[in-house]
Amino acid sequence: MLKSLYEEAQFRPGPLSVFVNPFYFARKGLYRHIRALAAEIRGKTLDVGCGRKPYESLFPSSEYVGLEIDTPENRKHKKADVFYDGTVFPFAEAEFDSVVVNEVFEHAFDPDGFLSEVHRVLKPGGALLMTVPFVWDEHEAPRDYARYSSFGLSAILQRHDFQVVVLRKSVDDIRVVFQLLTGYIYKKTVTRSPLINILLTLLLIAPFNLLGEILGIILPRNGDLYLDNVVLARKARTSG
Repeated sequence: MLKSLYEEAQFRPGPLSVFVNPFYFARKGLYRHIRALAAEIRGKTLDVGCGRKPYESLFPSSEYVGLEIDTPENRKHKKADVFYDGTVFPFAEAEFDSVVVNEVFEHAFDPDGFLSEVHRVLKPGGALLMTVPFVWDEHEAPRDYARYSSFGLSAILQRHDFQVVVLRKSVDDIRVVFQLLTGYIYKKTVTRSPLINILLTLLLIAPFNLLGEILGIILPRNGDLYLDNVVLARKARTSG
């Protein structure tokens, strides 16, 4: 019970998550934007790099398929339904009505090949919901290959025959600075004990979360510096 509540606070931050979530601003922003666009993700849905499927219940999908690269670690810790070789999605052409790619695209060594596969398995007119970091530290090393500006992400999607319907910038104010600071503190103090980590977050990180939340309300936004791109795109109904 406590474990599920803690996981909920990590990916779907409520007001009290400010005290226990070292990635409070990043996760709060992503959850808010994904929830706002979730109604567009319908029918048979593919979640590429699904992890533990933290946002699955937000989507009105008739079927939800999680896909992960086939590694012993992923088989042990992820909630994937299907595993693959990291290159070719093991599905038929135009099999899915929607595709979700959450904080995964930066790990694609071949972004063009990755988007070609997304395009192949998505039905014409189908929806693609992507979140992609613009400002974030290296993670899941050594498989962290890129960061994308809003312009770069739009360009590569359009090159692969996707129409960008919505592009939003998540956490585009002073909270960017506080998130980078709290992420640094977490990396330098994290232990193997979940309980100690929660206590350290309360003592060392929660005060910065609270201060950042206050300043984020007071100070102006800055659309040139933000944490994540959130994109809703659609596959063209006809090629070309």
